Amino acid sequence: QVQLVESGGGLVQPGGSPRLSCAASGDTFSKYNMRWYRQAPGKERELVATITSTGGSTNYDDSVKGRFTISRDNAKNTVYLQMNSLKPEDTAVYFCNARNIYLLRNVYWGQGTQVTVSS
Repeated sequence: QVQLVESGGGLVQPGGSPRLSCAASGDTFSKYNMRWYRQAPGKERELVATITSTGGSTNYDDSVKGRFTISRDNAKNTVYLQMNSLKPEDTAVYFCNARNIYLLRNVYWGQGTQVTVSS
């Protein structure tokens, strides 16, 4: 079992640049591709960013490309989401997701952290 704990959310002004963190425990972190999802009120959960187990490759949804950066520190068992130039439409609960690269059905979720973009 992998436990994921997100942090770093809160109330942010438009244009702000918070950084979300997701700390993992319970298994070898480098065995997992990591993803950030978000879910806005009344909307489906959507994939925001992905990073491979080694950190060698990243992908982003078009809505955040050029503004958000996903990264990871395997020594600290942590994945990050640097969010820049925030817009009100970025308001959502942000979830961390881990998928085992050897056992693809082993998928884990964090509890989520709320990001509210408002002046």
